[in-house]
Amino acid sequence: MDRDGTQEAHSTHQGDTPPPTGRSAHPPKPRHAPGQAPALAEWLRVARPPAEPGIWRYGHVPRAAVEPAKTPDRVIASGAVISFLACVLIWSLMRNAYIPFWDTPLKLFTPNSWWAANGEPVVHTGGVRAKPIYEFLFDSALLYGFGRLGAWNTAWNRLVVARGPWVQAAAVVPLAYLTLLLVHNYQLPIRQLVESFLPFGGSPEASRVLMTTARTVTDVVLVLGFAWLGGGVRLLNRVRPGASGAGALASLALPRGHTGRSSSPATPDDPVAFNELRGAGLGEVADRLGGEIGAGRMNDVDYARIRRAWESVRVDPSRARAFADAVRNNGAGACVHPSGARDLPVRAARHDLLTRQVLLGTVEDGERNPWARRGTALALDPEVLGTSLVAVGPSGSGKTRHLVRPVVEALALQALAGQAAVVAVGSAGARLGPDSAYDIVVRIGDPESVHDLDLYGGATDPDEAAGLLAEAFVGDVPGAEVRRAATALAQLLGPFHTAHGRFPSVPELRDLLDPAGDAVDALRRELEAAGQPAMLRELDARSRQRGAPGDPAPALADRLALLDRPAFHGFFDTSGQSRPFSVRAMEHPIRVRVDLPERGHAGASRMLARLLLAQFNASVAARTDRSLFAFLAFDDASHTLTPETVRGVQRLRSANAGVLLTLRTLDDVPDGLRTPLLGAVGCRMAFSGVTTWDGKRFAEAWGTEWVETRDVTHRTVFADQPLTRAIHAFRKLVTGKAVTTDAVTVRQVERERWSASDLAHAVPPDHAVLSLTSVRGERAAPLLVRLAGSS
Repeated sequence: MDRDGTQEAHSTHQGDTPPPTGRSAHPPKPRHAPGQAPALAEWLRVARPPAEPGIWRYGHVPRAAVEPAKTPDRVIASGAVISFLACVLIWSLMRNAYIPFWDTPLKLFTPNSWWAANGEPVVHTGGVRAKPIYEFLFDSALLYGFGRLGAWNTAWNRLVVARGPWVQAAAVVPLAYLTLLLVHNYQLPIRQLVESFLPFGGSPEASRVLMTTARTVTDVVLVLGFAWLGGGVRLLNRVRPGASGAGALASLALPRGHTGRSSSPATPDDPVAFNELRGAGLGEVADRLGGEIGAGRMNDVDYARIRRAWESVRVDPSRARAFADAVRNNGAGACVHPSGARDLPVRAARHDLLTRQVLLGTVEDGERNPWARRGTALALDPEVLGTSLVAVGPSGSGKTRHLVRPVVEALALQALAGQAAVVAVGSAGARLGPDSAYDIVVRIGDPESVHDLDLYGGATDPDEAAGLLAEAFVGDVPGAEVRRAATALAQLLGPFHTAHGRFPSVPELRDLLDPAGDAVDALRRELEAAGQPAMLRELDARSRQRGAPGDPAPALADRLALLDRPAFHGFFDTSGQSRPFSVRAMEHPIRVRVDLPERGHAGASRMLARLLLAQFNASVAARTDRSLFAFLAFDDASHTLTPETVRGVQRLRSANAGVLLTLRTLDDVPDGLRTPLLGAVGCRMAFSGVTTWDGKRFAEAWGTEWVETRDVTHRTVFADQPLTRAIHAFRKLVTGKAVTTDAVTVRQVERERWSASDLAHAVPPDHAVLSLTSVRGERAAPLLVRLAGSS
């Protein structure tokens, strides 16, 4: 239980896994949120409400499904200006006594002795205080009423605050100056109100000092109020040199538009309290884990890994004692990954292991996207990756940087938490992360490579192995019959395996396929000596087909010659002397990177890529334990797909697995497979710069939607009356336009969600259009996304 029931990743051969790197006593130094800001406890308590596919749930605040009616800025501005002018007019008339009886309520509810015959308050009576209080309340009510009438708050936010902090600060300066000027001139009853409560009565000098102090304090309070209105605090934090501290890191953890509301530590579902463990009678274990969090010795990977281990205990209660002992002995390092690693050496993207999401970018706040998704952060998780993803974009569009690297990194973290197994396939030099971020690194063609690749994918059945090889060797050859090729290979692999207890190496298999060689005769003699009549019949059948029209052996031999090169000497060994990686090892939480020799051996690289995809489809479907999410990521899937592998990709979602296929163009896929490919995957992604031909395929896959259109028809108005004609003539003279009436027609029409032209020309750089489908069938319409998933 110290390793959550996982074993060393292995294939069918011994010695095919790297030795553990050693278990560290403490987790690696955190590099970003949630390691530093916010703290792990705060990070765990942030709300993660259920959301639609692709929404970054960390601190997500759902938006309304329908866009609220929005008043145009011009109407808002005119309403605010008109109401302000009306407010100033009423206030001016009141101050100059043009509005009679405005102070009648004041005198109606106060003693007559407080007021002189001219209406002014009598000295040393309550009227001295009552009048400024009443004027202050009257002016406040006037401002509030006209402010609500003219929507000043909305106008300020829409027309000023939305333009940035500097515009907001500049706009508040004239308002503050005008207000202070009116206060100093006693036009606003603020000084009168303050001075009416001052304890005068001492010496004239003391009274003067008191008056000066009160005026200074009043001015300071007003200035601070306008500084708050102008966003002074936000502006100060922005220009302050130390603003890149905890607050800046916290802003990295929370995407734009997210509040990060957290649950209270006292709630029963507090993730830091481990109440599930306490409810199961493991209070000591819960206290130990809570102490690890409080002491800062636990990171997000540790928490996800221990939670995964506890889930396995709930499934199999017999593991409870081993789980408790592991936590008592190792604390946050309990149930560690077989490699001993508790984090990746470096992270290039932002992850939320509690929801198993990786942040890719932000949905553009534009009319192209649905209102409910505008401005929301977009993320991927196994729920959507389980339907597989195809991404198309030219070189330099950011497929590796913005998509492949973040996704592979997220699944590598989940592998450390015992939740996933990932294989990343790319050319040598592809930026898929450092070697230390993987358990196994297979460098095909590199003599320094520690690991090899199992050519047969761990298969023990000759027919299965032959089918995988045939799919890789001739699956892309136009007119080639994969079934006949698989039969020809099986007729050789079966007898060889019976005679030697293993499958042939590349040179041996090439000799068996060579019609001029004597390898088949030598194998026949071995089988005769061993008394294997069934295998001899297989060889006889192969001999009868050799040289016949349509014999697949020559094509297989030609393809196999691509691997029988000096650069690959020592690779694809079947003698048990190397450490081959087998795709069947994905039953364990492993992290694998396969570097293909794209330079100089492009044909061999494509053939190996087809082989890996075929092996992956077969192995994940045959898994008995599908609790781990298995994923295969291709940095370049050009010329990798065959009809059978496309059908296999469609079946992956039921096996808790998925693939990521990136292409420069759909032309790298056989013409007959382009439409089936887009139909087989649930997630489709078009990067900036795709061609209109590729865009047409995506447009067909995304279909159409009903939209509301408004057609406006202008009709010239012809007046019958002389006065009306004169007014219309004057209006035309002033405006230069004839008087017209507008007829508006609203109708529903069916249009493409994204047209081929829009995909080719309307997607900005570092953007992509992405549609998602979850394994449960939930869908997200194509979204224009600003990518920022990797630094």
